[in-house]
Amino acid sequence: MASRPLVRPDPAPHNDRVISRRLHPAWLVAAVAFVALVGAAGFRATPSVMLQPLHEEFGWSLGTISAAVSVNLLLFGLTAPFAAALMEKLGLRRVVAGALVLVSAGSGLTVFMQQSWQLILCWGVLVGLGTGSMALGFVAVVANRWFVARRGLVVGVLTAGGAAGQLVFLPLLARLTGDHGWRVAALTVAAVALSVVPLVWWRLRDRPADLGVTAYGAGPDDVASLPVVAPGSAVRTALSSLRQAARTRPFWLLAGGFAICGATTNGLVGTHFIPAAHDHGMTQTTAASLLALVGLFDIAGTIASGWLTDRVDSRWLLAGYYALRGLSLLVLPSLFAATAHPSMVVFILFYGLDWVATVPPTVALCREYFGARGAVVFGWVFASHQFGAAIAATGAGLVRDRLGDYDAAWYGAGALALTASLLSLSLLIGRRHRDTGPAGPGIGLAYPAAVITRS
Repeated sequence: MASRPLVRPDPAPHNDRVISRRLHPAWLVAAVAFVALVGAAGFRATPSVMLQPLHEEFGWSLGTISAAVSVNLLLFGLTAPFAAALMEKLGLRRVVAGALVLVSAGSGLTVFMQQSWQLILCWGVLVGLGTGSMALGFVAVVANRWFVARRGLVVGVLTAGGAAGQLVFLPLLARLTGDHGWRVAALTVAAVALSVVPLVWWRLRDRPADLGVTAYGAGPDDVASLPVVAPGSAVRTALSSLRQAARTRPFWLLAGGFAICGATTNGLVGTHFIPAAHDHGMTQTTAASLLALVGLFDIAGTIASGWLTDRVDSRWLLAGYYALRGLSLLVLPSLFAATAHPSMVVFILFYGLDWVATVPPTVALCREYFGARGAVVFGWVFASHQFGAAIAATGAGLVRDRLGDYDAAWYGAGALALTASLLSLSLLIGRRHRDTGPAGPGIGLAYPAAVITRS
């Protein structure tokens, strides 16, 4: 009797069941990105705890030291769009690993400085370039490349990584600076940043295709819309994205609002809160702990903002965030005292929830208006954030040097934040035009998908 041919069962259903039970690689990439962001946040947390020690040791004015902070903040922003484009060319691993090495080198070399220009070189240039390569443009690249579902939530969690780094490092750095001097604090940050490099090289992957998977939550219609490597250099990609985006009204509204965001967070509060509290008799360690609490509440606020971004119009979210921030800054000057009384703690809670809650809706709007180049365009929007931060960092230092206190800086920042709320509401006008007909230049969608995917 003839034997029947052996028919092997189709293994696909079994494999599908096995794969479905495994954690999608996108979550591992997001976890490594989170750790890298935490490591990079360490040195960004140090300016506020080192202003006074540097002033006392070298006799440099707060304006001079704040200028180095401004260079750091400015390069932190200007590097972002080029780094986002470079990640499309060289991959995430190479860019992030190189950035961490720069942060470590810049932090470590500060222990040898004797002149203020050396502070600007190490603290401003080297660390600014390194942290800028892992700025929010990096967050946008990871979220847009690896996620379709839960993208807003992922942006919120990764953005909170910076706040987590501040939370972890700021009290520690303040204690190290007080007990052992600022050099020990700088070397600690250098060591931590360098220790993250092996993890990044081992686990961070450039694209879902490298592991034979698609982005998390991607369907057949989503694959074609995922970012692809455009021909040409990273510099040309970044500049062409800026040139196209700058022709549109939404870009300038987003960039203007985000510049004010930077001025009212990193530039002013992040840099000058501790010296301002010290002016009122509060110890540096106590003020640093309060600023760390901002980071704690910011984690919750940013993750919640990411969740809301997946469900609520981002324009309304931005308008609300900026308005609440402006009102809180207007009352801050009356809250400073030698001790952390309850009203200051309430401010810290309220302000912390709003610290970088603006990031998820801004990333979402860049994606909505600029499509596949949304991450690179967001890099330019983030550059405006840091431009505003740099102006505020230097400006507040000069205000303190000239007037003897920071009150004018706080009131000005509150008024600016309320202005940013109005800019965000102006985006709703473009949305109504887009919903009622084809978008023209500078109205609604910045340009069609056929344009944004070309280099």
